[in-house]
Amino acid sequence: MISSNDFRPGVSIEWNGGVWRVVEFLHVKPGKGSAFVRTKLKNVQTGNVVEHTFRAGETVPQANLEKSTMQHTYKDAEEFVFMEMESYEEARLSASQIGERVKYLKEGMEVNVIRWGEQVLEVELPNAVVLEVTQTDPGVKGDTATGGSKPAIVETGAQVMVPLFISVGERIRIDTRTDSYLGRE
Repeated sequence: MISSNDFRPGVSIEWNGGVWRVVEFLHVKPGKGSAFVRTKLKNVQTGNVVEHTFRAGETVPQANLEKSTMQHTYKDAEEFVFMEMESYEEARLSASQIGERVKYLKEGMEVNVIRWGEQVLEVELPNAVVLEVTQTDPGVKGDTATGGSKPAIVETGAQVMVPLFISVGERIRIDTRTDSYLGRE
């Protein structure tokens, strides 16, 4: 159990039959009446965001989440196969379970899989990945780092905006949280 006074961004709780993550919180102590905690909660399974007010000191169950490191080994039809790094057991996840960052997933990549009981809640990719550019418009003499950007397709099929001087075959670093170009490798 966790008290509403201990809420911080990132804390996961079990509430209304699901797992919710605290996005924002504000502890309010009005001049008259009792204190309360105004929160913004995000449902980890569905992505819905709601605002809810808890009484100060009210306790709710803290979600018991299990995090394990797994390596993406291969893709089998529409499923992605992952191997547990300690026990070498395999797990199969669909693209919908992995989420929108599936576009940066390549074979051999280690990820963190977060589970609640037997249900996979999310797959955390590294914050930055290095991928090879497979398709982009050719660079023209005079293109500079500050001259603008163009779309490029990387080896996993994701499209990223890159500077004009990037060409096919170069390895670039991409921020998976913001889909932005970070630099060459």
